[in-house]
Amino acid sequence: MKKIIVAIDGYSSCGKSTMAKALAKYAGYTYIDTGAMYRAVALYGISKKIITKDNIDEVRLRTELDNIHIGFIKSGEQQHTTLNGEDVESKIRTMEVADGASRVSTIGFVRKHLVALQQKMGEQKGIVMDGRDITTVVFPNAELKIFVTAAPETRAQRRFDELKEKGDNVIYEDILKQVIERDYRDSHRSESPLTQTADSMLLDNTNLNKEEQFELIKTWFNNAVKE
Repeated sequence: MKKIIVAIDGYSSCGKSTMAKALAKYAGYTYIDTGAMYRAVALYGISKKIITKDNIDEVRLRTELDNIHIGFIKSGEQQHTTLNGEDVESKIRTMEVADGASRVSTIGFVRKHLVALQQKMGEQKGIVMDGRDITTVVFPNAELKIFVTAAPETRAQRRFDELKEKGDNVIYEDILKQVIERDYRDSHRSESPLTQTADSMLLDNTNLNKEEQFELIKTWFNNAVKE
C-alpha cells in the first residue's frame, strides 16, 4: 500500500490534533503537530521577554530563531514537544502561549522557517500533519486534505472543559472571546491565512463525537491510499 501525506487544517479547538493522532496511529504514520511548533517558538519568546502582552521584538526574534530547536518525543502513548531538549508539552498548552503562538504565526520569517522544517519532515511521506496552512502552503499536493471546523461556542466550551479539568481558573466568556479573535487573526493575516482549499474534505464536527468523525476520516484515508 502506498504511503501518502495527510494534511489537516482548521480552526482552533476543533480537535484537529486528537483526530490527527488517531489517524496516524491507525495508519502507522508519523504525526506532526505544527501548532506545537509555533507554541514552542512563542514559549521561547515569552521566556526571553521577546514576546510581551503588548509587543513582539521581531528583530530579536529573528536573531534567536536558530537557537530554537524543536523536536518530538514519545512519552508513554503520547507524543510530547521538546524545546532545546526540554519536554515542554504542558508549558505550551496555556492560554498565554496559545495567544503568543497565534501572534508569532503572522510573522513571515517565522512561518518561512517553520514551513521549511515541516516540508523536510514530510519528504518520505507517511505522515499526518495538522495546522493552519498545511493544505495551502506546506503540502499543497497532499493526497488527502481535510479542513476541520465547528461552531465557535462549541469550541470555546471544549477548551473551557479541558482547562477546568486541568485545574485552571478560567471563564467561558473569556475563552469564547479569544476563540473568535483567533479565528479572525488566523483567517485575515497577510502570511498564509487559514482557508479551505477546493480539494479539501470538509469536516464540521459541531455535532459529531470522536467516534463518528474518526469513521469519516478513516474512510477518506482508505479511499486516498487506494487511488
